Amino acid sequence: MRHRHNSTSGPLGEVATVFLKLGAIAFGGPAAHLALMEDEVVHRRNWVTRAEFLDLVGATNLIPGPNSTELAIYLGHRRAGWAGLCVAGASFILPAAFLVTVLAWAYVRWGSLPSATGLLYGVKPVIIAVIAQALWRLGQTALKTKGLGAVGLAAAALNLWGWHELVVLFGAGLLVAGTRTVERWQNRFGCAGLALGLVPGTPWAASVAGAAAVTATTTATPFGLGALFWFFLKVGAVLFGSGYVLLAFLRADLVERWAWLTESQLLDAIAVGQVTPGPLFTTATFVGYLLGGPLAALLATVGIFLPAFIFVAVSGPLLPRLRASRVASAFLDGLNVASLALMAVVTWRLGATALVDGPTVALTLVAAVLLLCYRVNSAWLVLGGAAVGLLAAVVRT
Repeated sequence: MRHRHNSTSGPLGEVATVFLKLGAIAFGGPAAHLALMEDEVVHRRNWVTRAEFLDLVGATNLIPGPNSTELAIYLGHRRAGWAGLCVAGASFILPAAFLVTVLAWAYVRWGSLPSATGLLYGVKPVIIAVIAQALWRLGQTALKTKGLGAVGLAAAALNLWGWHELVVLFGAGLLVAGTRTVERWQNRFGCAGLALGLVPGTPWAASVAGAAAVTATTTATPFGLGALFWFFLKVGAVLFGSGYVLLAFLRADLVERWAWLTESQLLDAIAVGQVTPGPLFTTATFVGYLLGGPLAALLATVGIFLPAFIFVAVSGPLLPRLRASRVASAFLDGLNVASLALMAVVTWRLGATALVDGPTVALTLVAAVLLLCYRVNSAWLVLGGAAVGLLAAVVRT
């Protein structure tokens, strides 16, 4: 049974409330963020259907930038128009950016980071249950045929084998689009239909090739606020894949090429991204603060996230047209199935690090029962897991 929430502050206030909350509890990376959003906006608030939610997930994989943040922006636009687009993205980013700034201030002042081991010990097992529930619900919508199920299994296997996420995603989309085109129009129209289906993704595919060119042509640059903003703006505009790809960009330019950061500082920036909720891209906030204080932190944050808002604003109106096209719709079906396959692979790998003993396994099972049988809000479960983890850390000491 779905629940529709009516906010006394209207759709825009509801968007702000939802994404501020999600931004404050969204530990675990993009797969966890997606699961938390699905539970909140599809299952509980009925903003969009599961099919529409899957299309938005697929769309985030077609454009550069942080996928979970872009999903929040898409959902805000669906709920409250252009104002909702801005409010959703800013609300999802703000809690993490604020917390990262506080940690950066403490790091600059005392030269170290507070430990979050206990917190993550309790949160990660709960996140596994939340993601698994979302996979089950979304899979029921995405796996429309046995053929799509086979594509999903193949996508997961190839990703586990080491194939790049973008190759898997676009390959699945092309395979489903090509197969359906051949079935519908036979070989005579297959090539033309497939080409038409790929047109919407072509500019983004070109951006992948452009990413290497952007970094390759960058020359030694002295530190300055303008240079910092421009660097993160370029990264946000060309970065495909998971947020972890960001770390390769930071090391190549900020550590090796320009020597703005040391290797140790980069590792600490990575740690901050891991132990804070919200998008991993707020690592840029930490880097900016280290290099130039609060103003630099703000500029780095705006720079890396600004392209996501622009890409969503441009691509959002195209989604209904894509679904109206038979070939493009088939491409999206393949993309959606592959997205869930990659999410399953991430869950498997996260489970290997999260379920380390009997208590963590028990925590996952309890969370799963509370989610499936009693429909407990995932936000409360994440907070409960954090409390259990902190209590366990106190007991161990």
